[in-house]
Amino acid sequence: MTTLLIHNATCVATFDHPEPSRGRELKDANVFVRDHRIEWIGPAAELPPALREEADEVIDARGHLVTPGLVNTHHHMYQSLTRAIPGTQNAELFGWLQGLYPIWAGLTPEMVQVSTQIAMAELLLSGCTTSSDHLYLYPNGVRLEDSIEAAQAIGMRFTATRGSMSVGRSAGGLPPDSVVENEAGILKDSQRLIEIWHDTTHGAMLQIALAPCSPFSVSPELMKQSAALARSFKGQGVRLHTHLAENDHDIAYSREKFNQTPAQYAQELGWLGDDVWHAHCVKLDDEGISLFAASRTGVAHCPCSNMRLASGIAPIRRMVNAGVPVGLGVDGCASNDAAHMVNEARQALLLARVGRSLQPPETRGGKTFFGCDLGPAEMTVRDALYLATRGGAQVLGRTDIGHLAVGMCADLALFDLRTLGMAGGAVHDPVASLLLCASPQAAFTLVNGKIVVREGQLTTIEQGPLVERHNRLALALAAAVRTA
Repeated sequence: MTTLLIHNATCVATFDHPEPSRGRELKDANVFVRDHRIEWIGPAAELPPALREEADEVIDARGHLVTPGLVNTHHHMYQSLTRAIPGTQNAELFGWLQGLYPIWAGLTPEMVQVSTQIAMAELLLSGCTTSSDHLYLYPNGVRLEDSIEAAQAIGMRFTATRGSMSVGRSAGGLPPDSVVENEAGILKDSQRLIEIWHDTTHGAMLQIALAPCSPFSVSPELMKQSAALARSFKGQGVRLHTHLAENDHDIAYSREKFNQTPAQYAQELGWLGDDVWHAHCVKLDDEGISLFAASRTGVAHCPCSNMRLASGIAPIRRMVNAGVPVGLGVDGCASNDAAHMVNEARQALLLARVGRSLQPPETRGGKTFFGCDLGPAEMTVRDALYLATRGGAQVLGRTDIGHLAVGMCADLALFDLRTLGMAGGAVHDPVASLLLCASPQAAFTLVNGKIVVREGQLTTIEQGPLVERHNRLALALAAAVRTA
């Protein structure tokens, strides 16, 4: 076993209470880690001397804010190869996908491995310690193991989802036939991956979820069979994930094909429950919110992607107030085009406020109230950070991460409060300054008790050569389509 002491942190924001505003925020505090768990947390002056002497390593955290490791609940990491690619920069969802599917058909195992590490490197440097990834294309010998091995090498806690597409354009779906798979093969591979890789132990570094891509790319039968397969592993927490109600075209497709709203369709398929989370849900209506709340179905809120693709503003405050579990997701690198979790939390904060200002006036008690009257209170800094930590852990079904307390996994992020962007802010409220003043990089990131970012630098891989390799592959992938 190894021991680590985070010493004299200016502030430790624990998020150790289910209400965001009531979590302890400890001043001049210490966190003692043994192996992969937090063993002690509290004011530095109260640390038992024996623990101070026992520490194998001490991080001087003066001038730093410590938070739980951030949790990313939705991503497509391979898409980092096609960030900012011409022809897709100003498209909405369906047009964006149709422009990129032919490029993604050229993905190779090496491309998936390298792009996964690029995305994870960016996440880790922003203080994110756990991420899911939705890989739904498997051309040219690509396997989910390409992502899994990349995560193991870089040291990120990972929910790897076995995505899939089975309904191509010829059958009324959106993707070209060249990138869809046989449904029997999808289910067989899904079972194989669960049996080999899914870990249910405390502090598990890898879990598997099943994730048919979307209502417009898979059949109802595959959705039902995937749910049945995941739930056949009783008590093992195999979760389900897909895209739902992302924009107006998504709603129109669902009504035309299934004569239902996306939420009604999900209910019919058995895709509501505390073992399910859906990405986006921008257009979830009041009935859908009620269905999600009653069944404890989770939502991955992706504000940057929703803005980039002009999908709309998800009704997150209404969801949270109703009791829907909500976390944050950076979504695909090609629709964000970043994987910075602090920035995602900042955007969630700001978008909720401007979204409130766009609501129509309400009349209550004979008085007229405008949406902007409640704008700044629609989402607080601590609300947004809660979504990025404890909320995300709940959405991914994890009880061992997401907040800081004795017995929890040692997933932590340390942010330097003495930077230019924090000047004049951190001295008043170090927690609020993290989102209101800047979107900083993490000074230190710990995953499962191991330092994977030290003084702003990755410790597990060399960043420079990885970026160079990734850029070569990105150019090769785009060039292959132009010469085809």
